[in-house]
Amino acid sequence: MTVGIVTDSTSALPEDVRTAWDIAVVPLMITVDGRTVADGELDTAEILAAKTHSSSGPSPGAFVQAIAGQDQGDGVVVVTVTSTLSITNQSAVLASKSAAGPVAVVDSRTAAGGQALVAVAAARAARAGATLDEVVARAEDVATRITLVGALANLDQLIRSGRVPGLAGRAGNLLGLRPMFDIQDGAIGRLRPALSDEAAHQRILGLWRRTRPSDGNGELHLVSLHAEVPERAVELLDAVTAEVQPADAFISQFGQAMMINSGTGVRGLAWYWD
Repeated sequence: MTVGIVTDSTSALPEDVRTAWDIAVVPLMITVDGRTVADGELDTAEILAAKTHSSSGPSPGAFVQAIAGQDQGDGVVVVTVTSTLSITNQSAVLASKSAAGPVAVVDSRTAAGGQALVAVAAARAARAGATLDEVVARAEDVATRITLVGALANLDQLIRSGRVPGLAGRAGNLLGLRPMFDIQDGAIGRLRPALSDEAAHQRILGLWRRTRPSDGNGELHLVSLHAEVPERAVELLDAVTAEVQPADAFISQFGQAMMINSGTGVRGLAWYWD
């Protein structure tokens, strides 16, 4: 593989996947009660229990360093979290202008497991001998076809962030509401809430089933994602593989920068069909 691949920690690539595809990951930064650390450096419970916490994209310098480490002669492709959620893409673009060799930055148009799928698709193309332009074309094509659907465990983080009024949020929690969302082509959508964990589980699977090719053909690439609830991710992955054998699939935990906004207990699927 002569085209290197870099992504940021929003992709939440598991270590074995990162290693298998030789993908460098640049961490986002998290500020906890005035102290700034890298995504993954502190315990998640400590971060969420802090009085104040926020996240920020990697610096251009951090991308420059990662790009230099991945440059194997034919350039580097950087796959970032969607620019609608973070300035991370802008940092990567700035870094690309000061890199020693050719660098292309691809906006994944998604996040978490969806972004991971775009990065892996780019790495797969690179390993097959694709040129820099061909790797970019493959990553951009996959980015337009990713669907990510998820459910929050409760409204707590939305209340804390001010996105949901406290009284309404507490009422929703008493009713057992599970807020649901999707990310497609850079747009984050609010879906109708589920009324229980099981309802959320079935809704996620139902939305996935609707995208299956009508002719029964096509290869499925899928990530089952979660935030500190691996058993939920296993349940979703088992349900999918009982119906379809994916071309590739893995389980991924949300990065801490995302959990600052979502809280723990999130579960969902990200996928595309080839």
